[in-house]
Amino acid sequence: MQTEKGQSIEDASMRVIEAEVGPHSYDEQQWQVVRRIIHTTADFDFADANAVVFSKNAIDFGTDALRSGCAVVTDVSAVYGGMNKQNPKRHSNEVICRISDPVVVKYATEHGTTRAEAAMRMSATEINGGVVAVGNAPTALLEVVRMIKEGAAKPALVVGIPVGFISAPESKEELASTDIEYITNKGRKGGSAVAAAVINALYKMI
Repeated sequence: MQTEKGQSIEDASMRVIEAEVGPHSYDEQQWQVVRRIIHTTADFDFADANAVVFSKNAIDFGTDALRSGCAVVTDVSAVYGGMNKQNPKRHSNEVICRISDPVVVKYATEHGTTRAEAAMRMSATEINGGVVAVGNAPTALLEVVRMIKEGAAKPALVVGIPVGFISAPESKEELASTDIEYITNKGRKGGSAVAAAVINALYKMI
């Protein structure tokens, strides 16, 4: 729970962001997400037009799913680390990250995949109807896209914002080519803190 002093600092930070960004191209709901990302990263590049990309019903589908108690599947534990822990408790959302599960490690080793890929494949049940938050591993996002195209899982929303130099931009483009609701960004930037910020912003809108 936020203390009074902590809330006052956050409120002041948001006013600074509003003042420095000024007019922007995002609608009111989208701006709540983008502003939260900027607050988390202090990176104003995210305010640029179309830096953060939303499918048509991304926010509505995401908030509805969270409100209904869906699972939240993350690629790495750092995404959960950046989330406000009261939110999933309040809405009975199980947060799942199997990246370090011994079964996942064994599967990845035997099949020549990354642990992130294996973890997503082994979370198909929870991904179906859930919210996926990928902030670190482009291979995790690419695996989710493969699962969607195969019909192995149909998430309510994919937050796909992995950071990196290998396959990060391409994985986001692949996500945008699906018929699933998504929130992503263009280019190499991203990260677990950014993915967590998006989830936190969605909870704020419930």
